[in-house]
Amino acid sequence: MDRAEVHQSVAPSMPMSRIWRTIRGYILWSYERGTIQYDVMVTLILLFVFFSPYWINFKDKPVEHNPHRTGVVVYPDGGGGFIYQVEAQALHSTADPDIRAELLSIIEPISGEVSITKYEAVNDKPGHIQFYKVWVQRE
Repeated sequence: MDRAEVHQSVAPSMPMSRIWRTIRGYILWSYERGTIQYDVMVTLILLFVFFSPYWINFKDKPVEHNPHRTGVVVYPDGGGGFIYQVEAQALHSTADPDIRAELLSIIEPISGEVSITKYEAVNDKPGHIQFYKVWVQRE
């Protein structure tokens, strides 16, 4: 009878030690290639890589392609910001709010979310607008 009691008390601890051994094997990556455990680990990693962007916001966005095939020149303004030089042919509006909106739609795909602090038109000698200088600030 003593033996039967000993076997009953040892039996429940065997599955727990086996579970911990399996978990330790996964953590330490101690299984050989071709085993079921190895395949399970690789499958879990692949599931994480491919499905985590749906549930985790990594705060990255692809850069949108600029729909305007215009020449935009970017240079520093000396104060830590940038000045964008946009060709006048890219804009079709003449009203101030419309010009700001068009300039913003050209600059944002390049720089991300910004706001226009000021802009000025640069004319050639006859008085035609050649390009716009645009000062922007990150939001």
